[in-house]
Amino acid sequence: MSVEVIRAPTLDGVAHGFLGRTGGVSTGIHAGLNVGIGSDDDAAAVAENRRLASEAVLPGAALVTLYQIHSADCVTVRAPFDARLRPRADALVTDRPGLALGILTADCAPVLLADQVAGVVGAAHAGWKGAIGGVTDATILAMEALGAKRERIAAAIGPCIARASYEVDEAFARRFDAHDRANERFFAEGRAGHFQFDLEAYVAHRLASAGIGRVALLGLDTYADEARFFSFRRATHRGEPGYGRQVSVIGL
Repeated sequence: MSVEVIRAPTLDGVAHGFLGRTGGVSTGIHAGLNVGIGSDDDAAAVAENRRLASEAVLPGAALVTLYQIHSADCVTVRAPFDARLRPRADALVTDRPGLALGILTADCAPVLLADQVAGVVGAAHAGWKGAIGGVTDATILAMEALGAKRERIAAAIGPCIARASYEVDEAFARRFDAHDRANERFFAEGRAGHFQFDLEAYVAHRLASAGIGRVALLGLDTYADEARFFSFRRATHRGEPGYGRQVSVIGL
């Protein structure tokens, strides 16, 4: 089975793709295209999955990923680096051809960005901590430092946990309310003492507030679609001992 590459209309003309679990060589609970170096999967299988993922989006490119820590930190990439020495950060930008920027997720929102005129691309890992902390803002600033202009940047938000699947408690909701009272619109009433959080819409709001006019929301729920995507929360709810990670890739 070949690797499934999901593309966004806003990034048409840019080598990019949101990948799920289809087309990989891993087995068991990691079955499919698991690219997580930090998972308990077979290291050789993960390496082959990473190769397959990169080749499916930008053949011949070097895949560059991070040691993601749910931060708002962004790294400017000018050359490939050893996967074992990955910087601790949650976003990458580059203006160099031949680099495939990769963001790993398993419910968090992957965000891919491009200014085609400037020849600058970026990728961000937006879990709730990174999203409220400003990881997309940091990515946009780093792209501008390479010559991009935010009014030209297009973005897309890939598969992530949807509001119907993302139950949070009152303390979680209060964090967002304290940051901006208008954030209440991203929370729907749930069972007693709980809410349903729309991470995708919140990330889109942050991008729009930063001046990004073209943003695609793919509306794909990682939790609900087990056949296509890995999900940390689904694995946790089932008491499984581990989970896979999918990758979203963009490059020049």
